[in-house]
Amino acid sequence: MRRPPRIPRLVVCYSDPLRRAPSCPSPPSLPLRHLSSSSVSQKPLREPEASSLVSRVLRVLAQPGWRSSPDLHALAPGLCSHHIVQILGSQSDANQALQFFHWISRLHSDKQNMDIFIALLNRLVEGGVFAPADRIRILMIKSCKSRDEISRTFVFLEGISVKSFGFSLFTYNTLLIQMAKFDMLELSQSVFSRMLDSGVAPSVLTFNTIINLLCKNGKIRAALLVLSRMFQSDMRPDTFTYTSLILGHCRNRDLCSAFGVFDRMVREGCKPNSVTYSILINGLCEDGRVDESLNLMKEMAAKGVEATVYTYTTTIASLCGMGRTLEARDLVAVMRKRGCQPNVHTYTALISGLCTFDQLEVAIGLFHHMLGEGLIPNPATYNALINGLCTRRGIQSALVLFNSMERCGCAPNSQSYNEIIKGFCLSGSIQKAMILFNRMLKVGPALNRVTYNTIIDGYCKMGHPENAMRLLDMMKQNACEPDEWTYTELIRGFCNVGQLDAASKTFAEMVDHNLVPNEVTYTTLIDGFCKGGRVDFAVDLFKEMRGKGCLRTVQMYNVLINGFCKKNRLSEAQSFLNEMLDQGFTPNVVTYTTLIDGFCKNGATDVAYRIMHEMACQGCMPNLLTYSALIYGLCQEGKAEEAEMVLGEIEEKGLTPDHVTYTSLIDGYVALHETGRAFSLLGRMASTGCMPNYRTYRVLMKALLKERQLVGENVATFPIDISSRTLDEDAIDFDIISRLLLRISEIGCKLNVCVYNTLVNGLCGEGKWYEANLLVKRMTSQDLHPDEEAYNSLLVEVSKNLEVDHALEIVDAMAAQGYQPCLSGYKALICALCKVERVERAQTMFQRMLQHLWNPDEIVWTILLDGLLKDGEVDLCLKFLHFMESKGCAPHFQTYNILSRELSKEKKVIESDSSVT
Repeated sequence: MRRPPRIPRLVVCYSDPLRRAPSCPSPPSLPLRHLSSSSVSQKPLREPEASSLVSRVLRVLAQPGWRSSPDLHALAPGLCSHHIVQILGSQSDANQALQFFHWISRLHSDKQNMDIFIALLNRLVEGGVFAPADRIRILMIKSCKSRDEISRTFVFLEGISVKSFGFSLFTYNTLLIQMAKFDMLELSQSVFSRMLDSGVAPSVLTFNTIINLLCKNGKIRAALLVLSRMFQSDMRPDTFTYTSLILGHCRNRDLCSAFGVFDRMVREGCKPNSVTYSILINGLCEDGRVDESLNLMKEMAAKGVEATVYTYTTTIASLCGMGRTLEARDLVAVMRKRGCQPNVHTYTALISGLCTFDQLEVAIGLFHHMLGEGLIPNPATYNALINGLCTRRGIQSALVLFNSMERCGCAPNSQSYNEIIKGFCLSGSIQKAMILFNRMLKVGPALNRVTYNTIIDGYCKMGHPENAMRLLDMMKQNACEPDEWTYTELIRGFCNVGQLDAASKTFAEMVDHNLVPNEVTYTTLIDGFCKGGRVDFAVDLFKEMRGKGCLRTVQMYNVLINGFCKKNRLSEAQSFLNEMLDQGFTPNVVTYTTLIDGFCKNGATDVAYRIMHEMACQGCMPNLLTYSALIYGLCQEGKAEEAEMVLGEIEEKGLTPDHVTYTSLIDGYVALHETGRAFSLLGRMASTGCMPNYRTYRVLMKALLKERQLVGENVATFPIDISSRTLDEDAIDFDIISRLLLRISEIGCKLNVCVYNTLVNGLCGEGKWYEANLLVKRMTSQDLHPDEEAYNSLLVEVSKNLEVDHALEIVDAMAAQGYQPCLSGYKALICALCKVERVERAQTMFQRMLQHLWNPDEIVWTILLDGLLKDGEVDLCLKFLHFMESKGCAPHFQTYNILSRELSKEKKVIESDSSVT
C-alpha cells in the first residue's frame, strides 16, 4: 500500500502563510485612467523551414525499408502536426500514408490530433481504402477529448460519408457513447434520428446509450418514447435499461415512479444490481428518507447483492447531514465487516458531518486515521476540516492544514481559499483575508461570488462599508454579478454604522438590478431604521413590503417591537405584539426578552415579571439575556439584593452568567454606592472564568470617581478643577485607573496582560491616549507587553494627536515583540508625519509597509483615499502611488478608476477654495 505524504498533526500554532505567496512579475506603472488590454504578438518558435523538413521526410519515405531509416528517426521529433498533415496529403499511395501514420503514432503517441485524422481519412477515402478508413474513423471518434472535438469530428465524418463509406452500427454506437460521455444530449438525439432515417437498425447498446443519456438529464418522457421504439424492434430491456429509467425518475424526484420501474423490473425477471439499488438509495437520501434507504440496504444484502462503496457513502453522508454521526460511524463498521473498504469520499462525508455537529476532535482523529490507511485526502476533505477548524478552534489551526495541502500534492481550490478567508473575517483579520484575495486575483484559483461576498461581509462587520462598496465595484468589473446576499450585507453594514441614507440607496440599487429583496433584506433595513431612531419610517417600510409580496416574519415583528421599546413607546410595542398574535405568529424568547428589557428600562419591573410568567405559561423558557434585562431593571430601581437573587436563580437553572449579566448587577451596586459589593462581585465574576470587558471596568471607575468626589478628606487632596467635575468621561484620569488596578488586586484578581489590554483598548476607544500610554508604561515596567491589538489602538490614537515621535517608538516596540502595525495604524502614522511635514519619514514608513505584502487595493483605499487624499495631500497621494507601482505593487484598474474620481473631486475642491481666496 502506498504511504501517504506526511501531514503535520493539527496543533494550535501560527505560521503565517501569507508571507509565502507566490511571487508575481511586477506590473508596469499605469496612468490614472482605464487602459484597455492590447493583444501582445509573440514570435513563433524557431524551427526548420516546413518545406525543407517535409521534403526530407518524403525523400526517406520514397526509399525501401524507410521504417528503419536512422534519418527518419532523427527527423521525427521535429515533426509537428502541421508537418504530418502535409506528409499525409503528399502521399500518392493511400496505404503508405496509413503505414506512416501508424509508424509515427507508435513512436510518438502524442502526435495524434484531429487535423491528422482528417488528413489521413481524406487520403484513405480518396484512395478507396474503406476498411482501414473505418478503423481510423472509430479511432478518431474515441480520441475526442472534448465536446468541440466530437462536434467537429461528426461534421467532418458526415461530409466524407459516401455510399461505400456510410456509417455502420458500430460507428453510430461509438459516436453515441462518446457523446454521452460528454453529456451532449441534443447532438446525440440528432445522431440517433439520422441513424433511424438511414436504415441502420439500432442494437440494445444503441437504445441503452440514448435512454441512459436522456434519463441522466431527467428527460424521462423522451426516454420512454425510445423504450417504446425498443419494444417495436422486438428487443427486451435489460438491467441497464431499467436502471437508467429508475435514474431518470430519481433525477425528477419522482421516487414513486422509480420504485414502480423497480417492481416491474423484478416481475420481468430482470435482476437489479448494485447500481440499481445505489440509485434508489441515493434518491431516498436526497429526499430525506434515510431510514428507508437503510432498510433498502438490508434488503439488498438479503438478496446477495453486494453494496458498493458509493452505496454506503451516500447513506453515510445523509446520516451525517442529519447529525446522526454515531449511526454513520456504525455503518462504516458494517461496511468494513462486509469487506467494503471506505474511500476518500466516505471519510470526507464523515469528517464533514462531525465538523458540522461540533465533534471536531473526532474529525481530526478520523483524518489522521485516514492518512494511516494510505488514503490521500482530496480538496473536499481538507475544506471540510478547515471549515470546522476556522469555526471552532480558530484560524491558526486551520492555517496549519491549509499550508500542508500544497506540500502534500493537493492544490487548494477556490473553496479552500474561501474557507480560510472566512476564517480570517470571523477573527477580524480582514487585511489578511485581502492578502489571500490578492493572491487569488493574480495567480488563482479563480475568484467567485462566495469570495467577494465573504470579504464584503467581513468589511461590513468590521464597520467599513465604504471598502465593501469598493469591492462591489471590483466584483462587477470582474464580471461577477452581485446577488441578494451581497446587497443585504452591504445594507446591514451601512445600518450598523448609522449611514441610513447610504443603506436606502443600496437598497434602491439592488431593486434597479432586478434583484428581489427577501425577508432578510427587509428585516435588515427595518432594524437599521429602528436602531437609528426612525421607527415610523421602519413601520412604513414594513407596510410597503407586504405589497411587494414579501412575507412578514417573527424576526420582523421582533425588530419593530424592539424599536418602539428603545423609543419608550411601549404601548405601540404592545400593539405590534397583539398584531403579531392576530397574524398567527408565536412570540419567541427574543420577543418576550425585548418587551421585558423595554419595561425594565422604564422602571416597570413588575410588568416585566408578569411578562416572564406569561412567557413560561407559553412554554418559552427565559434565556440569559432575559434574566440580564431583569437584573438591569431591578438594579436601576435600587433592588440590588433582589437582582442578586435572580443571579442565583440563573445559576440554579444551569445557565452561565456572562459579562452583560455581571456588569448589570455591578452597575446596580455602584448606583447604590456599594462599591465594596461591586468589587466583590467582580471577583466572583473572574472566579467563574467570565472575563470583564471595558464596560465592566468603566462602571467600576465611575464608582471610584464617585468615592473621590464625595469623600471630603479625599477631595481636599486633589485640585479644585478635578474635584468639581461631573461624572463624565473626561473626569477619568490615571489616578482613577491606578485605584481601579489596586482594588482589583485587593480582591485577589491577578493583574495580567488581559486586564491591561482590555483597559488600553477601551481607553483608546474613548480617545484617552495619554492615560492608555501611561498604562502601557506600567505594563512594561512589570515585564508585561500589550498584544498586537492594544499596540495598534494606541498607535492610532497617538498618531491622531500628532505625537509622531512617540508613535515611532510604539512601532519599534511592536517590532521588538514581533508585531506590525495594521493598515489603519500605518495610515494614522503616515498622515500624522505628513501633517508635521516629515514627508521623508512618512515615505520610509510607507516603504516599510509595502514589504508586508498587503493587498495593493486595500493600501490605496486605506492610506491614499481615506488618508492622504482626505487630508488634501493630492501630490503626496500621487507620489506614493507611483512609488507603489515602482515596487511592483500596482492596484486593480478598478481602484485606479476610484482614485481618479476622488482626485477629480479633490481638484474641484482645491480650485473652489482658491477662487474664494
